[in-house]
Amino acid sequence: MNNLVLYKGVYISKEQYDDIKNMRQLSDEEIDLSDIPEITHEEFKRMKENRRRRKNLQQAS
Repeated sequence: MNNLVLYKGVYISKEQYDDIKNMRQLSDEEIDLSDIPEITHEEFKRMKENRRRRKNLQQAS
C-alpha cells in the first residue's frame, strides 16, 4: 500500500486526501455543484416521509 493514507477507515491516495483537506477551505461559491442533479419537490417529500416512517419504527421498537 504505497502512497496511501488511512482516512476514516478507508485507504485513499495522498492526492485524494489533499483534495479533501483543501475542500474545507473552499467557500460555498467555489464549490462546483453542476454535476449533482436537483431534487424535485416530490422527491424531497418522499424522502421526508420515509425519514418520518423510520423514526416512528425506531421509537416503536
